[in-house]
Amino acid sequence: MANLNTQTSKTVLKEAVDSVINSFAKHTQGYGRVNVVEALQDFWNEKISKSSASGGLVPKSEVRYEAVPANTPPYICFVTLPGGACFASFQSCPTRAESRRSAAKIGLMNSVFNEHPSRTITDEFVRRSIEDAAVSFRSDTSDADNPNTGIGAFRFLLEANLGRTMLEFQELMTVFQLLHWNGSLRAMRDRHCSRQEVLEHYSHRPLDDNMRSQMALDWISREHEAPGIIYRELDKGEREIDECRRLGWELRFPKEKREILLLAKSQIQPQNTMC
Repeated sequence: MANLNTQTSKTVLKEAVDSVINSFAKHTQGYGRVNVVEALQDFWNEKISKSSASGGLVPKSEVRYEAVPANTPPYICFVTLPGGACFASFQSCPTRAESRRSAAKIGLMNSVFNEHPSRTITDEFVRRSIEDAAVSFRSDTSDADNPNTGIGAFRFLLEANLGRTMLEFQELMTVFQLLHWNGSLRAMRDRHCSRQEVLEHYSHRPLDDNMRSQMALDWISREHEAPGIIYRELDKGEREIDECRRLGWELRFPKEKREILLLAKSQIQPQNTMC
């Protein structure tokens, strides 16, 4: 079974690589080379154009790059795809341009791989996922019928995203990961909000500056109660980002945590300086 799974993974990955090469051959710069920065932007322009023509949800098409300030190599660059998924340069890059290309490469590979049918949430995918979750948490699959159970909440989220890709689903999960990390889910439970109410509300709410600011205020309060907690969380978050970056994993969750903590830190530093 392990060999079969390995072979399946290799087949899926080969299809993704072939798709990249065939779709973006026009960007070649000499034999075997692809302008990945242009290719990634063109990929999303085409994808969003098709989504717009079919009446689907249309995010902004711009692929955004963010270079980490540094005077010496290795240089690091983040890339944020339309919709919010985030990756970063995974190689040791001697120049800023190379770090941008490295980020674009991992973004392009994940974008194309995400188009494979195996990455789409279907009824069969939901069924298998619920069965796997029941085994992992030693629960009964009948619990999935109750939205106030953990498995029921998981099923609700999956079914609400039928037809979407796993990358799109991960963007939604980032919101709930942040709410859990911030303690917001626990606070809503203490106010007797049902899981169903929370899921329905945040499933349609984007991660915006207002949500980040509210979470930053929560961490400012925690800093007053436990001095140094923001700095400890920042240190932990930086290690998480670095690990995800090196492994080529999607890293919006740890990056958003860092942004929220830096916002909170910027608000408490002037007060500490005055003291």
